[in-house]
Amino acid sequence: MYRNVKITRGNSGWGGPLVIAPTETCNKILCVTTGGVNPLAKKIGEMTGCEVLDGFKTTAPDEQICLAVIDCGGVARCGVYCKKGIKTVNLVPVGKSGPLAQFIVEELYVSDVKEENITFTDETVEQPSVSEAVAEEKPAEEAPKTTSEEPQKKPNIITRIGIGVGKVVNKFFAAGRETIDMVIKNVLPFMAFTSTILGIISYSGLGDVIANTISPMCSTLPGMLVISLVCALPFLSPILGPGAVIAQVVGTLLGAQIGLGNIPAQFALPALFAIDAQVGGDFVPVGLSLGEAEPETIEYGVPAVLYSRVITGPLAVAIAFVFSIGLYS
Repeated sequence: MYRNVKITRGNSGWGGPLVIAPTETCNKILCVTTGGVNPLAKKIGEMTGCEVLDGFKTTAPDEQICLAVIDCGGVARCGVYCKKGIKTVNLVPVGKSGPLAQFIVEELYVSDVKEENITFTDETVEQPSVSEAVAEEKPAEEAPKTTSEEPQKKPNIITRIGIGVGKVVNKFFAAGRETIDMVIKNVLPFMAFTSTILGIISYSGLGDVIANTISPMCSTLPGMLVISLVCALPFLSPILGPGAVIAQVVGTLLGAQIGLGNIPAQFALPALFAIDAQVGGDFVPVGLSLGEAEPETIEYGVPAVLYSRVITGPLAVAIAFVFSIGLYS
C-alpha cells in the first residue's frame, strides 16, 4: 500500500515543499548518491512503500520514477532530473545552481532534507511539469498584431540585413550573459572552495604529511600505477569523483612538490593521469541519463565504465610515462 509524504526543505535548504504521491505505475525512488543507497532514501521508501533503486547499479524508465535523491554540491545532478520533470531531493543545501539551473524550480526541487523534514500527508496536489514551471518565470510575449486589411510587404535588403545582424547580436549577448552567470554561480565558488581547502591544508601542516606520503609513490612508475589503480576502484571512484575536488587538491600539492624538485619533472604527466583515474566516476549515471539512454543501457553501462577505469587508468599512466621519456631533459 502506498502512502503520500510531504518533503520540506532544511534550515539551509531551498525549494519545495514536494508532495510525493506514488501510484501503481510510478512507484520507484532513484538514489544517485555516493556510497550506495542513502539512509534518507530508504526512509522515504519505507514511508511511501516505494522501491528504492541504486542509481549506480540500476535504473528505471522515467515515467516510473516518482522521486530522485541526490547529494550534488551544485553541478549537473541538481538539474538533470528536474529537466525530465522528476521531483528531486538534494541532501546538500544547494539552490538553483549548475549548468541546468534554469530547470531547478521550487515545484520540483528541495534541498538540505533531513528525516525530520519528511511527514505523512493526505495532499495529492499535482505539481506542474518543469516546462510549465519554467514558462511561468518567463513573461509572455505579445504576438505582433496584424490585420487582413494590411498587405504584408516583403522587407527590402537593408531591413533584412538589419534583422539578421540583430539576431546575431542577440545570440552573442544571450551567450555572454549565460557565460557570466555560470562563472559567477559555479566557477568562482568552486575556486574559492578549492583555495580555502588548500589554505587549510598548507596552514595546518597536513600538506607536508600528504606530500611526504605521496611524493615517494609519484617518483616511480609502480607507485603511480598503484595510485591510479586505487583511485579507479569501482567502489571508490564515485566517492572520490564529485566536483574533482580530490584531484584539484592533490594536483596542486604535486605541482608544488615538482616545483620544489622533490618529484622529477618527467613524472608530471603520468602523475596527472594517476590522480585523475576517478574523475567523473560519480557522473556516469547522470551522463547516461542526460543522453536519454535506455534503462538497460544505464544498468549495464555504469558498472562497465567504472570497471573499465581499473584497466584504462593504469594504462593511461603507462602511456603517459612512455611519452614523458626525455621530455624534460
